[in-house]
Amino acid sequence: MTGFTLSDLDRIIEARATSGDPGSYTRKLIDKGVPKIAQKVGEEGVEAAIAAVMGDNDGLTGEAADLLYHLLVLLRARQVPLSAVMEELERRTAQSGLQEKASRGNG
Repeated sequence: MTGFTLSDLDRIIEARATSGDPGSYTRKLIDKGVPKIAQKVGEEGVEAAIAAVMGDNDGLTGEAADLLYHLLVLLRARQVPLSAVMEELERRTAQSGLQEKASRGNG
C-alpha cells in the first residue's frame, strides 16, 4: 500500500503551478486558465466513466488518476484549498448520504 495522499499531490501541484518552469505541464495548464482546466476535468471524468462501463479496471485506474490530478489543478486555479473540500466531505459524512442529499434540496 502506498503512503501517497491527495495532500502530497496537492503540494506537488502547488510547487509546479508557481514554478517558472516552461516544461511544467501543470504550469502550462494554469497559464491556459480555468476554462481549459475545466475542459480537462470533464474529459477525464468521461474517460473514467467509459473505462468503468467497459470493465477496464486498469483504464479506470489511470483515468481516475488523471481526473484527480486535473481536479486538484482546477481547485488551485480557482484558489479553493483541498482542505475546504476535505472539510465539506467530513461535514457530509457526519450524517447518512440520504440525509445529506435531502439537506441540499436535491431530494
